[in-house]
Amino acid sequence: RIKNKDPSYIQKFWVGLMDGDGSIQVNHWRKKALQYRLVIKLRHCSENVEMLNLISKDIGGKVRIIKKNEFVIWVVDSRKSILKILKIFDTYPPLTSRLRAQLKFMLECFKRDDVEWYLNSRNSKYLTPTGRDISVDIDYSYFNEWLSGFIEAEGCFSIRQNNFHSFSIGQNDDKYLIDAIRNHFNIQSQTRNPYKTFWLIETYRVSTLHNIIKHCTEYPLIGQKLVSFNKFKDLIN
Repeated sequence: RIKNKDPSYIQKFWVGLMDGDGSIQVNHWRKKALQYRLVIKLRHCSENVEMLNLISKDIGGKVRIIKKNEFVIWVVDSRKSILKILKIFDTYPPLTSRLRAQLKFMLECFKRDDVEWYLNSRNSKYLTPTGRDISVDIDYSYFNEWLSGFIEAEGCFSIRQNNFHSFSIGQNDDKYLIDAIRNHFNIQSQTRNPYKTFWLIETYRVSTLHNIIKHCTEYPLIGQKLVSFNKFKDLIN
């Protein structure tokens, strides 16, 4: 499915998937030691298992089925492996303020290795406005691959009985990111704010949907979203 892609495709895609569905976690063990984890949690289905196995093969980490077969997770909990994998973010930084703040906090915990500091700082790790980026300079050299990973997590291909098919994608807090996706696909409709800090774009325009289909064909989805994309593509084309 990802034939002829450069070896870094999975890494760039993974950053987008982490931005959408992943988390960078620091916890403590009985207030004595710090524990570190990278996690992506998805609905359990063969396509998601296959995708996470691909990530595990290329990047590292283990894939497990949890909660009575309901979810599949990709997890890295060895400090050495985490440090190695975090280097990917040096080359392809995350684009959501949430993941950037989690990454910054984990790196600070690694540096200090101080449970006391962690316990005092964990509640403010990314809840304060100053701790989160209001906007990010987007590096477009990996944006296409990142975007496919992000669509895998947050995109929605809606098929409707009345033939008003649409594509939508949303995100908490980061309007700058939804605006960047809107510009990238040349979406005419405005970015909406349906509730609280959630930002969303949705497009029904056939010419725009063709742009999105072209993108997802060139930069393939590799999990469960590929199934809904293929059905969608057949209807639009």
